Amino acid sequence: MTVRSAAKGTARERLLAAADELFYEEGVRTVGIDRVIEQAGVAKASLYNSFGSKEALIRAYLDQRGSRIIDRILAYIARYESPRERMLGVFEAQAELAAESGYRGCAFVRASAEAHPGDQVEQVTAGYRARIRQLFTDLAEQAGACDPADLGRKLHLLYDGGSLSARMDHDPTAYTFSRAAAEAVLDAALSGR
Repeated sequence: MTVRSAAKGTARERLLAAADELFYEEGVRTVGIDRVIEQAGVAKASLYNSFGSKEALIRAYLDQRGSRIIDRILAYIARYESPRERMLGVFEAQAELAAESGYRGCAFVRASAEAHPGDQVEQVTAGYRARIRQLFTDLAEQAGACDPADLGRKLHLLYDGGSLSARMDHDPTAYTFSRAAAEAVLDAALSGR
């Protein structure tokens, strides 16, 4: 089903839906603006009226995707009571995502590979990564870790590794392994309180 047949709404919403589909599947630099416009079923002027440039559309796409990921993770981990279970739940939430058909890895890694130093892609990627790391750090602090920032960074590395392995190895179970490694890191960090 194409975005044009599936998406109704404003030109901005249709452009974001088309960008989300095309940029994630094929890359932010590979896909030309004309393809996004065609897929969205809008006039070229709508793109420039809504976003001003392709760079701004890419930023909006990544911002939207990042917010969806964070919201999905937060909703998933809300089922757990302890900070330890919530930290491990982040990996479980991502395992579900990696098992979905059409999973192509982390949109931010993919977009960053095509970015130019200092451009909007790097900026939005840095913001998204900071949010993920802060989530781990906050949960580590709630769990009583001696050095929450250190534990948050280690868990973030395992999170990244799960994503990369799931994509590169075509292995949706990669997050199961990164979760197991995270559990070992957590147990070691929390036993030293």
